[in-house]
Amino acid sequence: MIRPSRGLRGINARELWAFRWLILTLTARHIQVRYAQTLLGIGWAVVQPVISVAIFTVVFARFARIPSDGKPYQVFALAALVPWTYISSAVSTASGSLSASSAMVTKVYFPRLALPISYIFSSLIDFVIGLALLLSMMFWFRIAPAASSVVAVPFLVLAMMLTATGVSCTLAAFDVEYRDVRHVVPFLLQAWMYASPIVYPMSLVPDKFRQLYALNPMAGIIEAFRAVLLGTTAVDWRALAVSVAVSLALCVFGLMVFRYRERVFADVV
Repeated sequence: MIRPSRGLRGINARELWAFRWLILTLTARHIQVRYAQTLLGIGWAVVQPVISVAIFTVVFARFARIPSDGKPYQVFALAALVPWTYISSAVSTASGSLSASSAMVTKVYFPRLALPISYIFSSLIDFVIGLALLLSMMFWFRIAPAASSVVAVPFLVLAMMLTATGVSCTLAAFDVEYRDVRHVVPFLLQAWMYASPIVYPMSLVPDKFRQLYALNPMAGIIEAFRAVLLGTTAVDWRALAVSVAVSLALCVFGLMVFRYRERVFADVV
């Protein structure tokens, strides 16, 4: 008989590795289902950021006159939208992963972390396409990425994945019992987007509030994306360190909450 354990439980990395093919299969299925029966298919991963950039350019660059650190606003906005779109997609899908797979949770044993992790991985396809679009636009505007971006971008991707994991696992752990979560997530993401330097540069934030602002993990990450790819400013290492530390803390907290509440998933999902 399988009995739920008591107290806090650590992450069983060996078990997750043993179920790696399940995670990869779920990831592939999510990608396939996301664009199934659509006219544009995976082309939506290009259309959505392009439309967003067009709207931001008209509203914030033309009307509001928001500065863009000396770069064309289209590239400036897209460099932030690429990592933000990943976070938004990963959190919105992974937060409801347990409820969406209730049949699996109640009938089959597997590490429950495989569900949110598979959504976090599947959202990377949109990030890769968005990054390719950004590089193409940079080529059009004759902006060359810094040589350090080859090393910096994978590190920043890892940081944003840690952020997505922490937030998604926390929300998913409560979504199985409190369905209010699915109504909260859109408002949370909208507020988070405007609290991040997407439509405006971090340079607009007063220096005395810069470190406090960096407690938003996406603030330092997005600004670093711009710095290493567009060369807008020098990398603010202090702000980036704060944001990465918060990302890591969120990840640990989210995994702990997920594992603590895992014992009730099959009962309430």
